[in-house]
Amino acid sequence: MADAFGSDAEADLVDRIRVSPEYAPEMALVAELDGEIAGHVMISGATIRNDAGDTPIVMLSPLAVAPREQRIGIGSALVRAAAARADQRGEPLVVLEGSPAYYARFGFEAAAAFGIELPLPDWAPAEAAQVLRLSSFDPHDHARRGRVIYPSAFDGLG
Repeated sequence: MADAFGSDAEADLVDRIRVSPEYAPEMALVAELDGEIAGHVMISGATIRNDAGDTPIVMLSPLAVAPREQRIGIGSALVRAAAARADQRGEPLVVLEGSPAYYARFGFEAAAAFGIELPLPDWAPAEAAQVLRLSSFDPHDHARRGRVIYPSAFDGLG
């Protein structure tokens, strides 16, 4: 899937997540076309830190679709399926950094509106920090407000 990312860094991230304690195999999905992997998405563990302490959450990263298979709905199907699995697991929200123009169609919203801050790279606009509220989301739960701490599998990216 390195060709879908344009570099090996994100493809290596998948390998690092798979051996980390934050890996959730039930939320790591692949799409196949004609026996070939056409796309991949992962939702894995992260943390929100605030004055009260650390609270576990989940984040979507990375999403990749092979260039020859893009724009036919594979990425959309993967995001929806992974989000549904997180919802079934009882997760209240999913965070990510990505294109608001792309992820808004799935219900992702600006994370800042919910008191959530993601450590974005300098080149990323603030709107790239996003959150998807799931069925068990409680707007009064202050434990899920604060700064997202990425797990060590993400060290060196960005």
